[in-house]
Amino acid sequence: MKIIIGGAGEVGLHLAKLLAAEDQDMILMDPDEEKLNFPSNTEIMTIVGNPTSIRDLKLAGINGADMFIGVTPEESTNMTACMLAHNLGAKKTIARISNEEYLLLKNTEFFTHLGVDSLICPEILAANEIVSALKTPWTRQWWEIAGGLILLGIKIREKAPLVNKYLYDIGREHRIYHIVAIKRGNETIIPRGNDQILAEDILYITTTQEYINEVKKDTGKENIDINKITIMGAGRIALKVCEQLPHNIQIKLLEINKERSYRVAEKVDSNVLVINGDGRNTDVLIQENVKNSSAFIALTGNSEANILACVAAKSLGVPKTIAEVENIDYIQLAEKLNIGNVINKKLIASSHIYQFLLDADVSSIKCLAVANADAAELVARAGSKITKKQVKDLRLPHDFTLGGRIHSGKAEIVHGDTLIEPGDHVVVFCLNTAMRKIEDYFN
Repeated sequence: MKIIIGGAGEVGLHLAKLLAAEDQDMILMDPDEEKLNFPSNTEIMTIVGNPTSIRDLKLAGINGADMFIGVTPEESTNMTACMLAHNLGAKKTIARISNEEYLLLKNTEFFTHLGVDSLICPEILAANEIVSALKTPWTRQWWEIAGGLILLGIKIREKAPLVNKYLYDIGREHRIYHIVAIKRGNETIIPRGNDQILAEDILYITTTQEYINEVKKDTGKENIDINKITIMGAGRIALKVCEQLPHNIQIKLLEINKERSYRVAEKVDSNVLVINGDGRNTDVLIQENVKNSSAFIALTGNSEANILACVAAKSLGVPKTIAEVENIDYIQLAEKLNIGNVINKKLIASSHIYQFLLDADVSSIKCLAVANADAAELVARAGSKITKKQVKDLRLPHDFTLGGRIHSGKAEIVHGDTLIEPGDHVVVFCLNTAMRKIEDYFN
């Protein structure tokens, strides 16, 4: 597959690195030559060029491209580049946008006619992640697919009933959930029966809706009533979160820029109180009674400030913290500092774009930033390798595992004696190295 990425910003570069690791025929183009200067060990093909230039697109070989992806910071540039790429021969185009109005069905159909096949808005995707995290605050991850199958990420504390148990014991006692991965320190393990659960592990578990309370009990968790939220930073993600949350939740929105705080105050609903103040300052947090908040969310453009503010809020007694951490190198640090959820726009956007690049029938992909892994929902095709034998006889690679399936409209946990059937929707948990291997089993 030949892929051309227009824009060497954070999303474009991260996506290019993913594809370069898979030896894809990929070109990254950007008008700024400095953005294309990578270390000598980085195998990314580049071209200095403007994605809205017909001449530059032709030089990049757009006529033979299977896909063009516009991910510059400018929405208009991405849309124009996709339209040009389509008319110059690209088979499929994807544009990064910021205007959510474009995502309305009537508008997506209009843009499809113009040559823009798919639209990605990282800010909306990030806001969706945050709202989802607030609905289930006792988890680090919650991903539900149609049919009632759920993937959970849960931090295990010292007194949890599962601590020090081996997976083969849990398998005998409970067939109501399946532990598909263990995040321990900087390592993510696809576990086998002789792996033991330790305190401070993050477990990734698949289960069905009817057994959520059993999972909560076994992992030693209690629900948190989210009724008061403090958000630091009144950017676009924060405003999207305020729009999506129920009006019975009280929200304090801390914004350091006085002019912006006045503008935002005129836009938000009555349940949102906008305060001009620096959320990085512990005195401000104390003054605004952040200790009475059930959740603290840091959404400024500064990863370090977001992490430190969440640590301060945690020390003041806030049970749930969420930080936007755009610097990938800081994600593991945020997890070690016990921040509940980490949001990274580039990883979220890249995961959504990545699913378009797979040959298998991928319904959706969930980026698990802390685990350096992805969870994908795939459809088993008739005649595919995954349908030939029981799971225990498939000899699956060590870096991915099957968590559950939707079979005949019903959610089921996948076990060794499960036989995947054509048309089943299967949740696959995989390390970053494994996504392409999945295609061999599902095509």
